Amino acid sequence: MEAVKTHRLNPYFMIGTTSIPTLITPIILALFISVMVANTSFLGHLCGLAFGYGWGFGYLQFLAPPEWGLRWIEGKIVPFGRLPHYISVEQKTNGRFGVLPSVNQNSMTRASGLLIRHNPRILKIPPYLSLLCVVIGVGWLLVLPLDNYSRKTYISENALLPGQVHTYFSGSDQNIFRGYKHEVNALEDKNNNEVNDKLEEFLKASGLKVARQNFSYNSAGEVFSGENIYAILHAPRGDATEAIVLVGAWRNLDGEINRSGISLILTLARYFKRWSLWSKDIIFLITPESKAGPQAWVDAYHDTHTPPGIQSLPLKSGALQGAVVIDYPFSHRFESIHIVYDGINGQLPNLDLINTVVSIASGQMGIGVCLQKMWRHSDNYRDRLQTMLRGMLNQGLGHASGAHSSFIPYHIDAITIQPLGDGWQDEMAIGRVIESTFRSLNNLIEHLHQSFFLYLLMQANRFVSIGTYLPGAMLIALNFTIMAVYLWVKSGSLHHGPEVIRPDKLDKKSQTLQEQEAIKASINEKMTLVRERELFLPLTLVVGIQFLGIVPLYVFNKTPKHLLSNMFVFFIVLNTVLPFFISFSLTRYFSPSVQQYQLIKCFSLLLLGLFLSSLATLNFSLAFLVGLLSAPLAYTQPLPKSSISSYLLPLSFNLLAPTTIFFIGIWYWGLQIGEVLTEAAFGWNVWWMNTQVVVWCVWWPAWLV
Repeated sequence: MEAVKTHRLNPYFMIGTTSIPTLITPIILALFISVMVANTSFLGHLCGLAFGYGWGFGYLQFLAPPEWGLRWIEGKIVPFGRLPHYISVEQKTNGRFGVLPSVNQNSMTRASGLLIRHNPRILKIPPYLSLLCVVIGVGWLLVLPLDNYSRKTYISENALLPGQVHTYFSGSDQNIFRGYKHEVNALEDKNNNEVNDKLEEFLKASGLKVARQNFSYNSAGEVFSGENIYAILHAPRGDATEAIVLVGAWRNLDGEINRSGISLILTLARYFKRWSLWSKDIIFLITPESKAGPQAWVDAYHDTHTPPGIQSLPLKSGALQGAVVIDYPFSHRFESIHIVYDGINGQLPNLDLINTVVSIASGQMGIGVCLQKMWRHSDNYRDRLQTMLRGMLNQGLGHASGAHSSFIPYHIDAITIQPLGDGWQDEMAIGRVIESTFRSLNNLIEHLHQSFFLYLLMQANRFVSIGTYLPGAMLIALNFTIMAVYLWVKSGSLHHGPEVIRPDKLDKKSQTLQEQEAIKASINEKMTLVRERELFLPLTLVVGIQFLGIVPLYVFNKTPKHLLSNMFVFFIVLNTVLPFFISFSLTRYFSPSVQQYQLIKCFSLLLLGLFLSSLATLNFSLAFLVGLLSAPLAYTQPLPKSSISSYLLPLSFNLLAPTTIFFIGIWYWGLQIGEVLTEAAFGWNVWWMNTQVVVWCVWWPAWLV
């Protein structure tokens, strides 16, 4: 059709002295594409061209809807009558048919925009559309546990071959384990250096190279120090370019001595040394605890540590391909294993690593597997949803859930294996699981990359990937963007009252006609006026409050531990008074107009939607939780001073403040405020946890505005 229009204006174009009809250019282009691009149909292009030529020259006029039908549809859809930027065939096209756009679009688009801006029906849509996005986003999350929206897990990396090898860890190795366990029990009351002296003796006796590392961290007025010890088994069939890590903390996150875990590491070190099948080095790492020790070691391994507090490693191997942590503090037999996989800042290991351990434990060894402390899982909707929500909560908090969490930010896939329950499985069973897992990782010829890094697990063998669950958080973020655009359009309106200007109620004498190439649009003079927006005060206030979030971010991460509880109580009181103080100061010294109030809210919601949509691709759970808790903020508006609601509404919105939500969560789980704030400060100073940045620099400023 475009070729027909061009032909009527310029029938020919010149190449040198040769005149070429413009009508044949689509045919030449179709022929060129068919020759140059594989698997294209020249006949299909010709059919499309034939239809276009027939439509352009008017031979297919019988297919066009009648003019009266089009005008009837326009009258029903558009409340102002005929669309200003559409014309009929008889007026413009010399025998052509249909409804075609006008030649000049700019002024007519502006005219249509002015009409839409003052259309009361359209201006009522954004709040409902915004609320609909929130409802659909929550509903999207709730349907994920259903079979139609989730998938069964599978191994993507064929080289892993989980459970395909026969394990030999048994028999006499159990006697060695019992001997090591007796020695470990004797070290219960020893300090860190004395324990490492004994462990070094055991590891050297197994023929391994042993090294130590001292570390010291300062956080919330406390010092976290200790000494890591590790040994390296050089692969007989490798070149020291790749390594796998087996980790055990002397004390786990609950403060219990990892008796069976440390004994199992020593036994496996002796056992692995006897095999000549390893193509990757194996590192046996024992840390004094599960928080600072692993972080110090992995930082020093990648030379990102900060001396002199963190000592450099005297002994290294190749690139770390994976890590498995053993948390086995008790001595009795166990029933099943619990896999912990949450990393710092919501990062997750490659799903293939989890699938490998699940396949080996449940498929080869007959050991049950559970996730997210769901000790009994019935594979129904409720249990799936609960497992998913627990995983989202841990991911959203962004804290370390074990010694494995320190490895994941370095793109080292790591998990923690915790035996649990009271059953008939013994320590040899967990040893065979680790042996088979390490032999699967030993088969890799490249880093795990085939499977997913962004997922939500609902049980050990069911998950949803990012492409399925991401729209939920994006819809929540879109809610704020829609309301921001709505407030921006509303701020450009000349009318401040609740009633919107309707064109059918305007004085006809005040109307002017704008004619653009035979197109006439009836537009009111008030609608053609552009209302200047006063941006300085709204931008200054919003930017200032955004940077104000740095204050609590600094205070809660640098205050000593014994003052954190009092500081939190003080900040709750300050948080209650601060909105009234800002509102009073703003009204008294600047007297902002209604437009400026709208722009302040507009910029705040726009930033919130921008931050949350970007965060959703990095930490879906945190973006979803913050967006859902902030959703009511999109519907607030200034109230008259004399109204009681102007005082009650801010007080009620204190229930949605980050500090209030934090306090409710602490009360619900029975935690101590000081301990939680100390852990958060440790996460900021040691783990580089960025949850506090989102809370104080994204969520809190949006709530305050």
